[in-house]
Amino acid sequence: MIKVSVMYPNSSEATFDVNYYLEKHMPMVSDLLGESLKDSSVDLGITSGENGEPPIYVAIAHMSFDSVDAFKQSFGANLEQIQGDTVNFTDITPEVQISEIR
Repeated sequence: MIKVSVMYPNSSEATFDVNYYLEKHMPMVSDLLGESLKDSSVDLGITSGENGEPPIYVAIAHMSFDSVDAFKQSFGANLEQIQGDTVNFTDITPEVQISEIR
């Protein structure tokens, strides 16, 4: 099992529409990925480890798949539509990490 984390770095200039992301973008992604997506969640940054400092990431989406191949097949087939929707909620270029779940 793998986890794909899509992380949106925070900055004072960044814009991120949380409501759109949670109510429109993530449900669209879930629908497009179908049964290959085993689980998903979204973390919204509150603060960093430093007292009172802003969070490092505005938001982090976590999506679980059976394998990297399963992710690549489902996500790759829908990449244009998923990436095309990002202009509707942010101007941040996300960072992506694929991890093995143990």
